[in-house]
Amino acid sequence: MAGHSHWAGIKHKKAAVDNKRGKIWSKLSRAIIVAAKAGGGDPETNIRLRTAIADARGVSMPKDNITRAIKKGTGELAGGDLLELIYEGYGPGGVAVICDVLTDNRNRTGPEIRKLFETHGGKLGSTNCVAWNFDRKGLFLIPLDKVDEERLMEIAMEAGAEDLQQTGDQLELICDPEIYMDVADALETAEIPVDSKQVTRLAQNTITLSTDEARQVLNLMEALDDYDDVQNVSSNFDLSDEAMAELSG
Repeated sequence: MAGHSHWAGIKHKKAAVDNKRGKIWSKLSRAIIVAAKAGGGDPETNIRLRTAIADARGVSMPKDNITRAIKKGTGELAGGDLLELIYEGYGPGGVAVICDVLTDNRNRTGPEIRKLFETHGGKLGSTNCVAWNFDRKGLFLIPLDKVDEERLMEIAMEAGAEDLQQTGDQLELICDPEIYMDVADALETAEIPVDSKQVTRLAQNTITLSTDEARQVLNLMEALDDYDDVQNVSSNFDLSDEAMAELSG
């Protein structure tokens, strides 16, 4: 079973105070473009596109933006020529870091990702140097104080979810990416509040960091996440509850 995603929780709390809606819309637009390019522009037959559209609507992305992104992906409008790449490396404390990237210029993105790693005490690695340690999973963050855990477990298991575990003041619901939308629909139907939902990468094995090491890693994670071409960034660091509370604050 993949482990906790401390970064997902910290990122969610930061997003609540950061004004980055335009950047989020840009990343989601790229996800829609690539999904439509790969599987067509009909979300009823293209589950990846349906997921990307649902994520976009979840952050109030305008309908016109979504439609325009779909048309770019299907070739009706220019701007749909994007490459899907994975960059892997190591951060402070030897933690594994992996980035999912969508770019229109590999020659620009590679050196800039390398520089971000090096500037923040990390090192870009070779293909599959850390990817073997990560599984793609659907991840839902649910506020612990706003849900009945037993009822949530029942709904989640009926929808096919794999696991429910607590991290700090949130519950992490984990599922296979193929049933991500089924679980999302089940939670919405049951009116379960969800702080954050995404298909991401969760580590099989983790490394426990001191608070100082974790702060350095989070600086790297934030810099990578803030880079326009990076769609998702994951790591295998682990934190104590005390360190998690300190860093979240």
